[in-house]
Amino acid sequence: MTKSSVSESIRVQDAEIAKVVLMPGDPLRAKHVAEHYLENPVCFNTVRNMLGFTGTYKGKQISVMGSGMGIPSMGLYATELFNQFDVDAIIRIGSTGALLDEVKMRDVVIAMAASTNSNYGAAFGMPGLLAPVADYGMLEQAVSAAKELGVSAKVGPVYTSDHFYYPTDVLNTKARELGHLCIEMETAGLYWTAAACHKKALSILTVSDHLYTGEALSAEDRQESFHEMMEVALETAWRCIK
Repeated sequence: MTKSSVSESIRVQDAEIAKVVLMPGDPLRAKHVAEHYLENPVCFNTVRNMLGFTGTYKGKQISVMGSGMGIPSMGLYATELFNQFDVDAIIRIGSTGALLDEVKMRDVVIAMAASTNSNYGAAFGMPGLLAPVADYGMLEQAVSAAKELGVSAKVGPVYTSDHFYYPTDVLNTKARELGHLCIEMETAGLYWTAAACHKKALSILTVSDHLYTGEALSAEDRQESFHEMMEVALETAWRCIK
């Protein structure tokens, strides 16, 4: 399927889309972010229930919209936001499973790069492998914001998997052995898409469980750690808006 000049998945109504968009996987989480973190949020998209909202944070317009699960869904929405709605930057916000011992429950992970088992990047035509990496300026702003907020943040590579239920333990073992902080399902797709569209992207995650210790946050703890990630993401978005 080729790119259309008209969005098939986003139909803006009642509000414009801001230059920076926060993207959780779950559209209901996007609604929660809009209602709890943005001032005067207005819904701009309801197509396929992939809810999107625009509001203000500290006087600047910021949007939040669901991405769905996995690289193909993230790639679809990110491409339309970048190419058809003139979005400058996307920040993925989501949960992740820790791989390394030094990554603890509730830590914020700022993804410098993403390894992956996905073949999605092959479509961009780069001889060899196209590396999915964050925009350095956004990464630098996120690290600075985390320090100022007193948030425990780890910066490094993450692993983006096409499988939530991988059939063997080889993936987790090898990713851990090679120094990946955690595993999730969208970051590589976002970084590839941003590179292809000549736009900016960053993935900021919160650790909700550990794949080796078996720890997992309660619903209450998840909400508190999510708030810390949101503070970093919002400050990063705010600083990226001119």
